[in-house]
Amino acid sequence: MTAIEFNHTIDEMSGGLKPYALQLTHDIEEAKDLLQDTIFKAIKNREKFSEGTNLKAWLYTIMKNTFITNYQRMVRRSTFIDTSDNLHFINSSDSVISNLAYSNFTSEDIQDAIENLSDMYKTPFLMYFRGFKYHEIAEELDIPIGTVKNRIHIARKDLKSQLTVYANAN
Repeated sequence: MTAIEFNHTIDEMSGGLKPYALQLTHDIEEAKDLLQDTIFKAIKNREKFSEGTNLKAWLYTIMKNTFITNYQRMVRRSTFIDTSDNLHFINSSDSVISNLAYSNFTSEDIQDAIENLSDMYKTPFLMYFRGFKYHEIAEELDIPIGTVKNRIHIARKDLKSQLTVYANAN
């Protein structure tokens, strides 16, 4: 395949890569950048492509690897590493004063909200919370698995509405 044919084929396939780029980045502008980087790398590394293999799969692989590399680079840039010799203040618990008042209030409110649930919803929810699987709950309560899932969903929804005060708490 000549360079012109290769470039033309890549240009035709770039439209199919756009949705994948958007799926990876969740941002239109970043998806456009990722697509551009992918096409650039493909053209730059044309000699590494084995003729007779799947060009589309090769392009998807380049895009995925480029995305992963960019993501790792971004994480490294935003990671703070303290290189100071004096670690006293970092590891000192003397400077942290903590009372558990907020967590106690939260815990009490959650318990109250769970207690306010109807037994029909509370029982499967608590079993699921304690680690039982859906099918185990269904067997134990002798109800269909779909009913178990529905009751747990309703319990969560009800708890969420009862605990709206904590929705934006950090």
